[in-house]
Amino acid sequence: MKIVALAGGVGGAKLADGLAQVLGPGDLTIVVNTGDDFEHFGLHISPDLDTVCYTLAGLANPDTGWGRRDETWQAISSAAALGGPAWFHLGDRDLGTHLERTRLLDASLPLSKITADFCTAWGVRHAVLPMSDQPVRTIVKTDQGELAFQEYFVRQRCEPAVKGFEFRGASDAVAAPGVLDALERADAVVICPSNPWVSISPILAIPGVRDAVKRTPAVAVSPIIGGAAVRGPAAKMYAEMGISPSALAVAAQYQGLAQGFVLDSVDSELRGAVSRYMDCVLVTHTLMQSPHDRKRLAEDVLDFIGANFQ
Repeated sequence: MKIVALAGGVGGAKLADGLAQVLGPGDLTIVVNTGDDFEHFGLHISPDLDTVCYTLAGLANPDTGWGRRDETWQAISSAAALGGPAWFHLGDRDLGTHLERTRLLDASLPLSKITADFCTAWGVRHAVLPMSDQPVRTIVKTDQGELAFQEYFVRQRCEPAVKGFEFRGASDAVAAPGVLDALERADAVVICPSNPWVSISPILAIPGVRDAVKRTPAVAVSPIIGGAAVRGPAAKMYAEMGISPSALAVAAQYQGLAQGFVLDSVDSELRGAVSRYMDCVLVTHTLMQSPHDRKRLAEDVLDFIGANFQ
């Protein structure tokens, strides 16, 4: 079974890792959001790409889910002591990734090639693709004006009220090499339990991607459990845009894109309501607190796909 996973953030990285534990390297392609990429200290930072890659490589910080394990903070502390911006913490190990990525980008290598080479160096055997080699920037429209995503997410700690989003540059971008081909060959697409607004929507905004997903059986895993996001501001975003945050709201958002939906056992009473938007619904334990949980959920999702879409 050939699967394309759409992913961003810690939840997406965890399920991508679970799928990688079950599927062979030739059977899984992970397409990652780059709408939250930005420049800091003159370096190109790709937070979602790095979170996915570090997780697959076994390098991620097990406590936070992002950044590197056994990290130190000497460089950023030294810069902050000199008056430099410290609102976005760059660990010393993580800094090496950004330094080398920026050097290669400046040498005109595309982000997709750089990511592939990094994965090889880290021992990641499955294909990890940025959604595009062209810059796309997620802009959060708030009651305090338009904010670049990292300004909203990290510096402002998600405090401004959200009114909407813009994926600046998406309409002029091109899917990274391999993205559309992988979608055309896929037996199914798995939309990971990532924030639908700012992790999955930027990927779908790249020309050709949404249409390719629509031509393929797709299963979405809810990032909302019991009315709250496992991590991040997804539930807050729903509420501020006048939508009651729930797995049902996520299913409604993916109507017409996904045919299958996976929600947590905590939300089992929503199964009937979710069925109004989805052809098939799976209720299982979706909280991933360990690598074993990731693998178990991946197996449940793949069994669900096999039973309903093969």
